[in-house]
Amino acid sequence: MPEMPQVSNDGYTREMRPAIIVFVLALSTTAMLAESAAGLHWTAPAGWKAGPPQMMRAATYAVPAASGDTAASECVVYFFGAGQGGSVDANIERWKSQFTNAGKPAAAVVAKRTAHGIAMTTIDVAGEYSGLGGPIAASKPVPGYRLLGAIVEGPGGNIFIKFTGPAKTIAANKAKYDALLASFAKD
Repeated sequence: MPEMPQVSNDGYTREMRPAIIVFVLALSTTAMLAESAAGLHWTAPAGWKAGPPQMMRAATYAVPAASGDTAASECVVYFFGAGQGGSVDANIERWKSQFTNAGKPAAAVVAKRTAHGIAMTTIDVAGEYSGLGGPIAASKPVPGYRLLGAIVEGPGGNIFIKFTGPAKTIAANKAKYDALLASFAKD
């Protein structure tokens, strides 16, 4: 007759414990990757490193430079509060104005989409970027940059996503950015 497994006081056998620990760790990892603001939650793409909390930022992700690029990129998720941060159109126009090509406004692709019933307006624009903050802002525009942006209309207000950096790095991470947008869902 086969030996019966011994069950501890908590109801688990010795063989069950490793599987339970792995399951709990998997749940914890998934929960750590989910972020939320404005009645929405989303999941950060694998390989994007979450930065420390900052004012007005629901999340900041550092994105490593693609091969051949010298600078990393950053994807910032902003939430300013219900009714704050300006209109969708005003933000799209401001983001467009941060890019030029040969001294002229850069062409931008603006589109509407939805994810899980949530409306989004997106922008894709590239060229010489003048939207850098800090001490670099006073210098001339940086060539070869790209912006993938989105305004996500949450029940508690708009969430603004701005993914900027060298064009090659942004292109290499476009699928992950699209997955980020697709992960938005209502709480």
